[in-house]
Amino acid sequence: MNRRDFLFTAAAGAAASCTGLGSDRDLLVPGLPCPRPPQLAWQRAELGVVFHYDLHLFDDTRYVQAQNRRAPIADLSIFDPRALDTDQWLAAAQAAGARFAILTASHETGFRLWPSDCNPWSVKNTPWRGGRGDLVGDFVASCRRHGIAPGIYLGARWNAHLQVLDFRVQQGGEPAQRAYNQLIEREVGEVCSRYGPLFELWFDGGVLAPRDGGPDVLPIFAAHQPDCLYYHSDERADARWGGTESGTVGDPCWATVDLPAVRTQTWNAAKMELLRHGDPNGRDWCPAMADAPLRNHEWFWEPGDEHKLYPVERLVEMYFGSVGNNATLILGATPDRRGLVPDADFERMAQMGRAVARALGAMVATTSGRGRELTLEVPDAAPFDVIVLQEDIEFGERVRSYSVEARTGTDTWTPIATGTCIGHKHIHRVAVTTAPRLRLRIDAATATPLLTRFEVRRSGA
Repeated sequence: MNRRDFLFTAAAGAAASCTGLGSDRDLLVPGLPCPRPPQLAWQRAELGVVFHYDLHLFDDTRYVQAQNRRAPIADLSIFDPRALDTDQWLAAAQAAGARFAILTASHETGFRLWPSDCNPWSVKNTPWRGGRGDLVGDFVASCRRHGIAPGIYLGARWNAHLQVLDFRVQQGGEPAQRAYNQLIEREVGEVCSRYGPLFELWFDGGVLAPRDGGPDVLPIFAAHQPDCLYYHSDERADARWGGTESGTVGDPCWATVDLPAVRTQTWNAAKMELLRHGDPNGRDWCPAMADAPLRNHEWFWEPGDEHKLYPVERLVEMYFGSVGNNATLILGATPDRRGLVPDADFERMAQMGRAVARALGAMVATTSGRGRELTLEVPDAAPFDVIVLQEDIEFGERVRSYSVEARTGTDTWTPIATGTCIGHKHIHRVAVTTAPRLRLRIDAATATPLLTRFEVRRSGA
């Protein structure tokens, strides 16, 4: 399988519904932002899982972020997850319905989960598997066995071992900063060159740009991973944070923004609003990520905290508030000291996958097409309570407002759903409705609307 074929494997299920509207390159409109292939695949993948794992799980101290970023761990020998099984992790992700998965290959302690040749603070200097283990390699291999696209998360902004806070080395001045930047560049080279094509590279908190005194990682990434989503730095941001860790975004949520407004270091109400909603007039394609941990604001495993698992109903609401609102959902999972996703967490992920499938239900009728009005015939006026709309975002977001109407009489059309942004996907849950015919009316658009899906479904909830 070549690099580009693999990139789109994760999105195959979501892309299968497309009808070929995007085959005509003449559909491109000058000035209308459109996604690059990695962004398109990432949006079509819809749901991913990020697995948080780090050295501090083994130090018998409860994780406190502010302390963990500053207090180095002296003893690498505590890292020894003897039952570690990344296939079990990916089975959990698969049960939740994820199409991609991400591993925290490095986080705030400064510990590296791959056997780095440039950083001794890594798994090769631990007792785990006699110092010959490679957790990143295991993870990527497990992803591919399960048909899930692999991503890697790298922490450069904080490093307790090297006393780095907010990108800055606290001791040693400019020489120490240059050495740290060179270390990050070499580590990015290792991760990007050793494990084949990746789906997403995620820099925690971003990575400082060279012009601001940070490492020059973008050319290294581009040389080795041309088809990978890059998240993110002030030089390039293929996606944006959705503004909260609630697993939801604002409504509407546009995939476009002006990137300088996203890149600014200023955190204020206007920026948070932009992150949550995007900008329909934005010049750059930068879709939203909605992230949330499976355990209520607990990204790393802690013993005895199963009570923090979000209820299934909340996880379903996250799905509809993200995937159903033109964003990509990334759910945080927490393998334990054994190296396994705890049984309760595994079961909750499986429950989520089943519950989302029930809430979406069975397809009743579907169509697609171009133009400002689409009609959908409903066989036998079968009841439905879910409406799924999708644009062919390969050619940009074109719809600016719309309404869905049901024919409830000979000449009577009754609105049952309205909105502004459709984008990759917008899902409406409505009261159970019976009608022989529906129509989608596009009230405002920047160019000819291209709809790959106008569908009604009957939930099994």
